[in-house]
Amino acid sequence: MNLRACSYEKELNQALKEGHWPDACTDDLRGHVRGCELCRDQILVTQAFQSAKRASIQAAPAGSPELLWWRAQLRRRRVAAETVSRPIAIAQVFAWVISLMIAIGFVISQYNHGLRWESWGISPSKLLHSISAALTGWDTLVFLPALAAVVVISGLVLYLATDHS
Repeated sequence: MNLRACSYEKELNQALKEGHWPDACTDDLRGHVRGCELCRDQILVTQAFQSAKRASIQAAPAGSPELLWWRAQLRRRRVAAETVSRPIAIAQVFAWVISLMIAIGFVISQYNHGLRWESWGISPSKLLHSISAALTGWDTLVFLPALAAVVVISGLVLYLATDHS
């Protein structure tokens, strides 16, 4: 392996990449290549890779146009379904978080008011009485900021869930 560089390397690489070697090159470049072992090796390797690429392209099955169209349609539908379902999933997660926060707040409130679990029954009047007893201890200074936080977070979730493109 030789680590020295050739001054014609860029020009030769450009000619090989564009397919101009050897017909559309200058006589100066062709004369240099005859005397430079590095450039001859570069040509040999590049032409071998280009030949292998052409052979693999010809050997690859083209596939029917109907199959390609069908796959493109499936891909388009999948992307559309993912785009539509993303905001719904975000909204569902947000709803679960808010519901969990409310449930935890209610359990903490019941704990602070003496754990009156036995008053819970199937009767709606007993359930409403428990909820109203839990809320009577709340001050407006606590309730309104909590409500405002829920509204702000809801707006943020809606903003993030919509497509901005």
